[in-house]
Amino acid sequence: MLRTNQSFLAYVSDLYEKQNRKEDIIVRSFEAGELLVSQNEEVNKVMLLREGIVKCSLTEKNRKEYILEFSGSGEIIGELESIREVKALCTIEALTAVKVYSISIPYFRKLLKEDIVFNWFLLNVFAERISNTSSRASYQQLYTVEESLNRLLELQSEQDIKISKENMAAYLGVSVRSLNRSLKSMLNKDE
Repeated sequence: MLRTNQSFLAYVSDLYEKQNRKEDIIVRSFEAGELLVSQNEEVNKVMLLREGIVKCSLTEKNRKEYILEFSGSGEIIGELESIREVKALCTIEALTAVKVYSISIPYFRKLLKEDIVFNWFLLNVFAERISNTSSRASYQQLYTVEESLNRLLELQSEQDIKISKENMAAYLGVSVRSLNRSLKSMLNKDE
């Protein structure tokens, strides 16, 4: 539910520290609610989350938002767009205060060409995303909304964050009305 990648974070932190002039990788900060990336806009940096939590979401043509995932430290943003040279596939919004390592596109491409360890981390990121997407899709097909909601509420408690009802519904792929029914059903079971 909340993806992190501490080993990738350590590797990029090391790259950051080894820079002579700190130009290729810089540290940027974002406040809760601030957009790091906007869907269908140009991506001019690749970012690796240093701290904080973001949501990655798609807005469909019918203007409905669907949250793909919540990401934390060590997760990378903008790499697909940079590799494929396309506009942002989704919107990334800070749910908490966030710090990122912001990597210039030319340096990112240099790492792709010359750094086998960096490439290994990136391949693992892609493999993990495919695995998580498959697992989440099957879970949503096989379990009730209440069971998925329960997992989401556990994440909220573990991370000590507040996830709005709108975000919960968008993550679960249901309307806020359906979410409210599920919450009510869960409360009635506890009584």
